[in-house]
Amino acid sequence: MELRFDGKTALITGGARGIGYATARLLAAGGAKVALVDIRGELAEASASQLAGESGAETIGVRADMTVENDVSAAIAKVSGTLGPVDILVNSAAITDDKLFLESSPADWKRIMDICLMAPMLCLHKVLPDMVSRRYGRVICLASDSARLGQARLSYYAAAKAGVIALVKSVAQEVGKSGVTLNVVSPGATNTEMRKEREASLRSQMGEERYQRRVQTVLKMYPAGRLGEPEDIAAAIAFLASANASWITGQVVSVNGGFAMP
Repeated sequence: MELRFDGKTALITGGARGIGYATARLLAAGGAKVALVDIRGELAEASASQLAGESGAETIGVRADMTVENDVSAAIAKVSGTLGPVDILVNSAAITDDKLFLESSPADWKRIMDICLMAPMLCLHKVLPDMVSRRYGRVICLASDSARLGQARLSYYAAAKAGVIALVKSVAQEVGKSGVTLNVVSPGATNTEMRKEREASLRSQMGEERYQRRVQTVLKMYPAGRLGEPEDIAAAIAFLASANASWITGQVVSVNGGFAMP
C-alpha cells in the first residue's frame, strides 16, 4: 500500500533527527511538503536540506522552543507562509531523564512536563482552528509505553506522556465531526539518538560488564528479539497521517515489538 501526501504540508516537531526525521522521510517520499521544527535551529536547517536532497521535496527547517507560546506561533506562521497551511502535525519533540521519584524535584517535573506535555498542547492550540475551519487535519502525538504501564526511574516522563494520551483522546472527541483526526503512537525502546545518549551515560555509570547484563535483560522483554528503529515508529505515524486512516481517531497505537500488549 503506497501512502500519498501530495499537496499536504507536514509540520514535525523534534524533526531534525530520530523518529521525527524518519517520519519526515516517509512523508516527503509520499509527496508532502515538510517542515522540521526543532530547538536546534542549525540542525533543523541542515536536516531539511538533507531531506530535500534525498527526496526532492519542498522542505524548511525552523528553530523554535516549543515550550514558548510566541515561538510556536512564529514557527507555525513561518511554515504556513512558506509551505502552506499545516495539514499534518506530528508532535515528536521530547526529552527524558533517569531518576528515582524520591530523588526528583519539582524543577525536574516542570522541565519534562513543559516539553513533553505543554509543548504539544501549545501546538494543538495553534494549528487546530485552521484545520477545523478547512475540515481536514491529521495530528499524531508521540507517547510512550511507560505512560501505559508505568516505569521505574521515569515517573515524570511517564506522567507527562500519560497526559498526552488523555489530551489527544479528549480533543479527538471535540473535533471529530470536523474531519480532523488525532491519534497517539506509543513506542517501545527505540534506537534514537536520544536513547543512545542516555545509554552511553548509563554505560559510563554502570561499567561494561554490568551494562551488558542490562542490555540482555532489556532484550528479553521484547518478543520480537530486538529494539525498535526510528523507521518502525515512522511507518505507523505515516499511516495515521494518510487518507487511509480517516476513520481512526482518539486511538493509541503501540509500536513496541511486543513489549506491552495492553
